[in-house]
Amino acid sequence: MSAPLPDLDPVWKALSDPTRRDILDLLRDRPRLTGEIVEHFPHLSRVGVVKHIEVLRQANLVLVREDGRKRINRLNPVPIQQIYERWVRGFEGHWAGVLSDLQTLK
Repeated sequence: MSAPLPDLDPVWKALSDPTRRDILDLLRDRPRLTGEIVEHFPHLSRVGVVKHIEVLRQANLVLVREDGRKRINRLNPVPIQQIYERWVRGFEGHWAGVLSDLQTLK
Protein backbone atom coordinates (compact mmCIF):
# COMPACT_ATOMS: atom_id res chain seq x y z
CA MET A 1 0.00 0.00 0.00
CA SER A 2 1.49 3.37 -0.99
CA ALA A 3 1.78 6.32 1.33
CA PRO A 4 -0.97 8.93 1.05
CA LEU A 5 -0.11 11.90 -1.14
CA PRO A 6 0.54 15.12 0.76
CA ASP A 7 -1.94 17.97 0.36
CA LEU A 8 -0.07 20.34 -1.94
CA ASP A 9 -2.86 22.91 -2.38
CA PRO A 10 -1.34 25.33 0.19
CA VAL A 11 2.00 25.04 -1.62
CA TRP A 12 0.46 25.86 -5.00
CA LYS A 13 -1.40 28.80 -3.45
CA ALA A 14 1.79 30.11 -1.85
CA LEU A 15 3.75 29.75 -5.10
CA SER A 16 1.07 31.55 -7.10
CA ASP A 17 2.17 34.98 -5.83
CA PRO A 18 5.28 36.60 -7.36
CA THR A 19 6.26 38.33 -4.09
CA ARG A 20 6.23 35.01 -2.25
CA ARG A 21 8.33 33.42 -5.01
CA ASP A 22 10.78 36.33 -4.64
CA ILE A 23 10.96 35.69 -0.89
CA LEU A 24 11.75 32.04 -1.56
CA ASP A 25 14.45 33.06 -4.03
CA LEU A 26 15.93 35.30 -1.34
CA LEU A 27 15.90 32.49 1.20
CA ARG A 28 17.50 30.08 -1.25
CA ASP A 29 20.81 31.89 -0.65
CA ARG A 30 20.69 31.65 3.15
CA PRO A 31 18.35 31.98 6.14
CA ARG A 32 17.36 35.59 6.85
CA LEU A 33 15.86 37.63 9.63
CA THR A 34 12.37 38.94 8.95
CA GLY A 35 13.75 42.50 8.93
CA GLU A 36 16.23 41.56 6.20
CA ILE A 37 13.40 40.23 4.06
CA VAL A 38 11.36 43.38 4.66
CA GLU A 39 14.32 45.50 3.45
CA HIS A 40 14.27 43.71 0.09
CA PHE A 41 10.66 44.81 -0.52
CA PRO A 42 10.62 48.59 0.06
CA HIS A 43 7.35 48.91 -1.88
CA LEU A 44 5.56 46.77 0.74
CA SER A 45 4.81 47.45 4.39
CA ARG A 46 6.38 45.30 7.08
CA VAL A 47 2.93 43.89 7.84
CA GLY A 48 2.47 42.98 4.16
CA VAL A 49 5.77 41.12 4.01
CA VAL A 50 5.03 39.32 7.27
CA LYS A 51 1.67 38.18 5.84
CA HIS A 52 3.47 36.74 2.81
CA ILE A 53 5.94 34.94 5.08
CA GLU A 54 3.02 33.53 7.06
CA VAL A 55 1.42 32.09 3.90
CA LEU A 56 4.78 30.49 3.06
CA ARG A 57 5.04 29.16 6.62
CA GLN A 58 1.53 27.70 6.49
CA ALA A 59 2.51 25.92 3.26
CA ASN A 60 5.63 24.59 5.04
CA LEU A 61 7.84 26.34 2.48
CA VAL A 62 9.45 28.52 5.14
CA LEU A 63 10.55 27.37 8.55
CA VAL A 64 10.74 30.03 11.25
CA ARG A 65 12.93 29.83 14.32
CA GLU A 66 12.57 32.39 17.06
CA ASP A 67 15.69 33.56 18.88
CA GLY A 68 14.55 36.07 21.47
CA ARG A 69 12.94 38.87 19.47
CA LYS A 70 14.51 37.70 16.22
CA ARG A 71 12.68 35.52 13.74
CA ILE A 72 15.00 33.55 11.48
CA ASN A 73 13.37 32.34 8.27
CA ARG A 74 14.78 29.57 6.13
CA LEU A 75 13.66 27.79 3.01
CA ASN A 76 12.22 24.31 3.36
CA PRO A 77 12.68 22.68 -0.08
CA VAL A 78 10.69 19.53 0.77
CA PRO A 79 7.28 20.75 -0.52
CA ILE A 80 8.89 21.90 -3.78
CA GLN A 81 10.48 18.46 -4.15
CA GLN A 82 7.07 16.89 -3.55
CA ILE A 83 5.57 19.02 -6.32
CA TYR A 84 8.41 18.01 -8.62
CA GLU A 85 7.92 14.32 -7.87
CA ARG A 86 4.13 14.48 -8.20
CA TRP A 87 3.71 16.86 -11.14
CA VAL A 88 6.95 17.16 -13.11
CA ARG A 89 8.84 13.89 -12.96
CA GLY A 90 5.98 11.97 -14.57
CA PHE A 91 6.10 14.19 -17.64
CA GLU A 92 9.86 14.13 -18.22
CA GLY A 93 9.72 11.09 -20.50
CA HIS A 94 6.83 12.55 -22.47
CA TRP A 95 8.62 15.84 -23.13
CA ALA A 96 11.87 14.09 -24.01
CA GLY A 97 9.94 12.14 -26.63
CA VAL A 98 8.25 15.27 -27.98
CA LEU A 99 11.58 17.08 -28.27
CA SER A 100 13.11 14.09 -29.99
CA ASP A 101 10.21 14.01 -32.46
CA LEU A 102 10.74 17.71 -33.20
CA GLN A 103 14.37 17.10 -34.03
CA THR A 104 13.48 14.38 -36.51
CA LEU A 105 11.10 16.80 -38.29
CA LYS A 106 13.96 19.17 -39.16
